[in-house]
Amino acid sequence: MDLTFTGRVFEWRGPSPYYFVAVPQEQSAEIREVASMASYGWGVIPVDARIGGTAFATSLFPKDGGYLLPVKNAVRKPLGLATDDEVSVQLTVRL
Repeated sequence: MDLTFTGRVFEWRGPSPYYFVAVPQEQSAEIREVASMASYGWGVIPVDARIGGTAFATSLFPKDGGYLLPVKNAVRKPLGLATDDEVSVQLTVRL
């Protein structure tokens, strides 16, 4: 399953800062339809993602009926991404 969306980078400050992009409701609904086939536990969904020219593998985190895409520092820093930057995301859910 391939999806494309735009969203804003936001920071979650826990014991360590983490950066995410929220998957919009429409795409989250599509992901929920295949979640049982894709999830390997705890509701996380393995994906291949691309922001700009940078591709990376990660897992979506379920949150409030939607999903969050973690943006690793190894991706975020070379692209110069900061909180509130809008990004275009290409996403492939690994089934």
